[in-house]
Amino acid sequence: MTPRDKPAIFQLLALLEARYAMRVLWALRDGHAQTFRLLQDSVGGVTPNTLNTRIKELREAGLLTHGADGYLLTPAGTDLVRRLGELPAFAHKWAAGRPRKAPTPTTTPPATNGGEPDAPPPAA
Repeated sequence: MTPRDKPAIFQLLALLEARYAMRVLWALRDGHAQTFRLLQDSVGGVTPNTLNTRIKELREAGLLTHGADGYLLTPAGTDLVRRLGELPAFAHKWAAGRPRKAPTPTTTPPATNGGEPDAPPPAA
């Protein structure tokens, strides 16, 4: 990577790091237009204000456009999502190779007040 390439990569990563930006792109990867409401449902958990902000940023970046039927990826957005298409396979392989955490015990500690959890402490 040349020093000249770094700013472009940093700019792209900063855009994609924004909350829900990747999810918006991913939701549109099939090429079908989505209305605002459908896109909000596809992304899941995003507030209307946040989605509006992400849409604005992605449109300004040339990755998203709005057509007669709703929001769509631009050719540049489609190219980016195509390149990210290997993420599911990588994520599956990565997750399978991670060490599993030992299950957290769900037992409660033994009662110290005569064996009854809700009994008042013994009188002194």
